[in-house]
Amino acid sequence: MATIDKSIIKEIAEDLNCGCTCYYNFKTKEVIAIPNFLDGFDDFDDDEFKAPTEEDFTEIRPLESSESFKIMELFTQQLPENTLKQELERALRNSKPFQNFKYLVETSEFRAPWFSFKQTETEKHVAFQLNEE
Repeated sequence: MATIDKSIIKEIAEDLNCGCTCYYNFKTKEVIAIPNFLDGFDDFDDDEFKAPTEEDFTEIRPLESSESFKIMELFTQQLPENTLKQELERALRNSKPFQNFKYLVETSEFRAPWFSFKQTETEKHVAFQLNEE
């Protein structure tokens, strides 16, 4: 299989991180991103938001919650020993880990590094899925 352009992998990862399910056409290199908030709208008829039915499109699944949790753990592990690292470790062990992790990271000096780390890990997820096809 031909190598997939890194800009396409980046684009798909960004769309996944924004809450979309993506479809990729290997022949035309077209990416279609469909917002996940439409999942519950069975009567929604707008063709702009329908999943492609052509055989040429491959679905790129969003991260499972267990995969997202693992990314949060990996990020926490690579932080320097400090109060935030301890708070994040505690947040991941307690109830509502996603909500508490998000609050702690987004109100810290590690907000930008977190988003960069998450993007890189999501790109690995996308590349793996596309290379499996």
